[in-house]
This record gives sequence, C-alpha cells and structure tokens, in this order.
Amino acid sequence: MIWMFNKRTGEVMTQQLINWGVDHIYGMPGDSINELIDDLRKRQDEIEFIQVRHEETGALSAAAYAKLTGKLGVTAAIAGPGAVHLLNGLYDAKADSAPVLAIVGQVHSEEVGTGAFQEINLERMFDDVAVFNRRAETEAQLPDLLDQAIKEAYAHKGVSVLIVPDDLFAAKQTDEVRLTSGDYYRPEIFPSQNQLNEAREMIEKAEKPIILAGQGTRNAPNELIDFAESIKAPIILSLLAKGVIPDNHPYCLGQHGQIGTKPAYHAMKETDLLILVGTQFPYRDFLPDEVTAIQIDNKPENLGKYYPIEVGLAGDSKETLAALTKLTASVEKREYLEYYQEKMNDWRIALQEEKRSTENPLHAPQVMYELEKHMEPGAIISGDVGNVTVWLSRFLHLVNQKFVLSGWLATMGSGLPGAIAAKKAYPDKQVIGVSGDGGFSMVMHDFVTAVKYDLPIKMIVLNNSKIGMIKYEQEQMGHLNYATNLGEVDFAKFAEACGGEGYRIESYEELSTKMKQAFVSEKPVLIDVVIEDQAPLPGKIDYQSAVNFSKYIVKEFFESGNLDLPDMKKALKRLT
Repeated sequence: MIWMFNKRTGEVMTQQLINWGVDHIYGMPGDSINELIDDLRKRQDEIEFIQVRHEETGALSAAAYAKLTGKLGVTAAIAGPGAVHLLNGLYDAKADSAPVLAIVGQVHSEEVGTGAFQEINLERMFDDVAVFNRRAETEAQLPDLLDQAIKEAYAHKGVSVLIVPDDLFAAKQTDEVRLTSGDYYRPEIFPSQNQLNEAREMIEKAEKPIILAGQGTRNAPNELIDFAESIKAPIILSLLAKGVIPDNHPYCLGQHGQIGTKPAYHAMKETDLLILVGTQFPYRDFLPDEVTAIQIDNKPENLGKYYPIEVGLAGDSKETLAALTKLTASVEKREYLEYYQEKMNDWRIALQEEKRSTENPLHAPQVMYELEKHMEPGAIISGDVGNVTVWLSRFLHLVNQKFVLSGWLATMGSGLPGAIAAKKAYPDKQVIGVSGDGGFSMVMHDFVTAVKYDLPIKMIVLNNSKIGMIKYEQEQMGHLNYATNLGEVDFAKFAEACGGEGYRIESYEELSTKMKQAFVSEKPVLIDVVIEDQAPLPGKIDYQSAVNFSKYIVKEFFESGNLDLPDMKKALKRLT
C-alpha cells in the first residue's frame, strides 16, 4: 500500500499501472496526453511506451498481448483522430474476450461540450465497445477510476476506456492518495455435483460423442486430452483454440467450419452427443441438428447462447474437465472414433501431397511446409485474416507452439501487430507473423516499429497481388471478380528501406535457401513470398456453392475466354 501526496495525477497513474504489473503501453504521443507521456518518460525503466506509427496498431497489439498472456494490454491515444483510430483494435479485444485498457485524452475540462478543436463525443463513441467507459471530471477521481477500469477489464475480459481531459494529468493530488496493490481476485465457480452427474449419465449413454473445444481450453490442454482419451471422443478445435493440443494428436480432427477439415464436418454431423468446452462457436450450419449437448463455460450467461443444451456446467474448463474425467467411466474402444481417426489420416496424407509439391509457381501449402522446418518449440505464430487464415489453419501443423489472431472480429491487418505484441510478451521466444499482402498492406507502416525497438520478428507475406478471400467469395456467389486485384509490391525492398532485412522468394528453387537465410538473422525480417492465387476451398463443399462456382467459371469463360479448372477438380472431390 503506497500513500502519495501533492503528486501530479499523471505520476500517480503511472505508479498505479506499475503496481498492476503493466510494463509497456502501445500508443502515439500527442497534445492531450503529453503530460502523461512525460510522467511515463520519468519511469521508462519500469514501464515502456512503445511508439507505434498508427493507433490502430497500438490497439491491435494490446489486444494480442492480452490474448497471449491473459494480462492487461494497455494502449493510449489523443483526443479526436487518435481515439477514432483505436476502435478496430478495441473491437478485436471485445470480440475475443481480451482484457484491454485504453487511456484516451480529451480536450481541456472547460472546453468539453463546446465543440473545441479535435473534440468528439468519446463516451458515445466507445459505448458499444467498452465494459467500462468513463470520463474523469476531476483529478481527484482519477486514481479510483483507473483502478476500477482495470478491475472491470479483468472481470469481464473486455475493454475499459478511461477518458481524461488533458489538464487533469498535470493537476496535483491535493489529498493523500492511497494506492492499493494491483491484484484482481476472480471468483471461482464450479458446477454442482448434480449437474456433473447429469453430464456423466449423458456421456456414458452416448455412442458417438464429440468435443468442440474453444479458446477457453487454453489453460487446460492436458485435461482436455485426458478427458477425450478417457471417453474415446474425437476433438474438434475452433480456430481460436489452434495450438491448444498438437495438430497431429490422434484424437484431433482439426478445425471446424468454413476453414475446417472434411473429417470434422462429417463427424460433427454424425454425433449423438456434442460436448462444447470453452467455445461460443456461432455457425449453426456446421453444428449437428438437434442432438443432446453439454456445455462447459466459465461465464454462466454463455451457456446455451448459440446452441440448445441439456446440461450447462458453469466453471473453469481445467477443473471441470478434470472432475468429469474422474467421475465418468472410461471407454476401452469406440468405433466412431477409430473411423474418423482413419479419415483424418487420409486427410493429412492428402494435405502432405500439396505441401510437399516441388512445382512452380509457388502455392501457400508449400510455404507452410517450409515454415514448419524452421519453427522452434514454444514459438508464437501470429496469423492474419483472409486466405492466409485457411492456409495457417489447415496446412501449418503446430505441435507445441502458440497461435494468435483476430478471431471473431476477423480484422485484416492483425498479423504484424500480433507479432510485435508477442515479442514484447515473450522476448526469448521465436515469433513469426504470417499475413497476406492485403492484410499486411493495411499496417505495413509499423514494420518500422519492430525495427525501432529491435524486435527480431520474422514476418512472412504471402503475396498473390490480390485480396484473395474476397475474390473467392465473389466466385462462390457466382460473380465475376471486381476490385480484388492489388498492384504488385516488392515488400522485401520496403523492409530494407525500414532498416530491417528483406527476402523475396519467387520460385520453389529459392524457397529453402532464402528461408534458411531469413531465419538465422537476428534482425526484424520480412519474407516476401510470391505465390499463385489459389481458392481456399472448404473441407466440405455444399451443393449450392458448387453450383455458384460453376456459374462463375462459365461467366469467366464468356467474359475472357479463359477456362481454368484445377480448383474445380478439387472442389468436386469435396462434394461427397
């Protein structure tokens, strides 16, 4: 407990952040927060201000840091345009349940509400994204408001926004301020014995149980595996849960949904008991029709939110799974599991054929195969959104690595900020970012941030000169492509202009050699891999999508005279 008297409010807030274990903040300095920046400067050995080139990067980095560590991510921005720039990253934190604090400047207290320069209604703007959204009216309020903001972010795993008129940072605290220790005590909840018994009975009656695990199992990989092995149930992972268990684990059927595997799709449709663990998977088309369901979630309000359930177990995944494993009778053999293990082995063999191709031009699966050779144990992979998400989900096999991306918001441009955050969180770990050229272009200015702070990340850009996912969506709807081509960019030269190292790979013959060179470098590296455009076909294609894709091919033929069918051949294989 620390008492402070006659101190600048910004100085008090800096001490509070340090007490809460905050060791760095992402942001851009500017007039309405400069007083706080000066107080942070005086304590820079204890709390570092990471100057990004755009506030969106700062907010996305704070969100990724929170997802990776479970600790508070912090970002700061000035009033007006700086605050507006935060929104995308803050919505990413909200969507993926990450505790993030945004300290946002505002015009002088006496000018609030007058339409002053750069004034906007920040409370209204942040209302939807934040679980805590307050503007301080006096300096005396700020220490309590800051503590409350942090506690609310942790309690709700969401975004807290603290708006501070610029004059309050420099104002002195005239009364003694008592700073409490930076601790948040999360209440422990656990299912009742009756609920556990109900779940046990359903599990023991089931003939084809399946587990759909989400990011809520990140703290329970061993318990998840023990439970699955005990009841002999296959595991399907949501995208946010990639890396929770090894992709090559014999019980793992990969991801589900549009980017998922064909065995996962069919196993899910055939199940007679769906066990949802730490997930809010929203895509009903990929879930079974009216089967018995059990759900485990540490937020009671999430139980039955997206799928009707018979038993809801409100509790931590780790403890609840351990209790169920102990309570439920183990199973020696299950034909349902063995059947889909065989199907998954066939699926993996088919993927390996694509990954091990030596053909030109290069395709994304070949790059994923080469990347696997260089991934270290414990490495962190920061993925972006678009076609690259499919290639990472399906072709990059993680064994004991971490994975982070923008899941529910699915915002493009999250790969580089995630890599920056990962290297700040785990400086001794290998960090690899993987983006498409569309996503990377949105935030490429902040590659220089990695250079400035000497963050030796490896940033891979899959460069097909297109917004590939949108191109595919247009084709899947039966439309011709429009406004999806991007100009050709040499991102390797850009990286060198920023002070980093750049490698451009344009053929299979260059792939292995240049990747090796890039991965031995101790500088921030950008690997620009020119790839052929390739449709990210889902694991299971429905009939209507196939019809629409056929319409696109016919239209394209009459429009350009081009008839290109390789993706169509693959699509026909996935119709059944």
